[in-house]
Amino acid sequence: MQRVLMKGNEAIAEGAIRAGCKGFFGYPITPSSEIAEYMARKMPALGGVFVQAESELAAINMVYGGAATGSRVMTASSGPGISLKQEGISFLAEGELPCLIVDICRGGPGLGGIQPSQADYFQATRGGGHGDYHIIVLAPSSAQEMMDFTMLGFELADKHRSPVMIMAEGTLGNLIEPVVLRDAVTEFVDKPWAITGCRGRQPNIVNTLHMPVELLQTRNQHLTKKYEAIRSEEIRSEEFMTEDADLILVAYGIMARIARKAVINARQLGLKTGLIRPITLWPYPYETLGRAARHCKAMVSVEISTVGQMIEDIRLAAEGKVPVHYIGEIGRTPNPEEITQQLLAIAEREGLR
Repeated sequence: MQRVLMKGNEAIAEGAIRAGCKGFFGYPITPSSEIAEYMARKMPALGGVFVQAESELAAINMVYGGAATGSRVMTASSGPGISLKQEGISFLAEGELPCLIVDICRGGPGLGGIQPSQADYFQATRGGGHGDYHIIVLAPSSAQEMMDFTMLGFELADKHRSPVMIMAEGTLGNLIEPVVLRDAVTEFVDKPWAITGCRGRQPNIVNTLHMPVELLQTRNQHLTKKYEAIRSEEIRSEEFMTEDADLILVAYGIMARIARKAVINARQLGLKTGLIRPITLWPYPYETLGRAARHCKAMVSVEISTVGQMIEDIRLAAEGKVPVHYIGEIGRTPNPEEITQQLLAIAEREGLR
């Protein structure tokens, strides 16, 4: 396999191409713009479609149309653009249209700034649009995973007929690392539901309007069963040195890499620490965290966020068994030494040292 240096954003774009993506529809916004630039160069030469839409609203509705034909399609943006796409994402979820949505997070609220952030967590995991729905959310932590999770995202989207989101920080999107180029996908899921013309058969219809009460209820029950299946099949996480840990950190994305080093530092100073890294932000690994909460003394959410968002899921998983602390800021990424010092302070307060 070929190994090359790539930005995380470029790895996403190349992974999409190798996954058989045939359509990219987007609108540029820092720090995600390299994805659109890469696709603009590559897609036409490969027989695909690249469209810089007139707005984020237009882009997500183009994704809706492309996905309805059964093609693998995607869009990419950042927080403000993802906000504008939320209505379309709700329509895609109800229409059961598989696609890939990439959020390379920047600071907010509002336009905020272009510095890295993880403060889109609620938006991604709670379904920022209207209605009862979920989408699968994957959180890579390296340029390699930016490629791998993109390819996995298309597979999961087709398997479950659902939008899938890749959520990563601006730091990771612009981080240059070695990436092993994966083999191109050559086999695809059959999509008999796709709108491909109806000569010789009954027409397929993608519709999200269900006026009769009974029909709306039946439809939502069907979607709920699908979400239950996703919860049972697609939860992903990693654990590092948690077996004997008194203090367990929980971090995802780029912060998981930094937190891992902080765990090693704290261990060298005599503090038994460990790390749980959620890979799927939805479905969330509640059971993994719940098991850890039964033997540790405290947990810590480490996020690039000022108010703490994932901390709510950690508290739900812990079920009050242990205190849950928070380390986070926005606009900059804390280094392992800074996190280590904060862990030592938490350990002092909890009587762990």
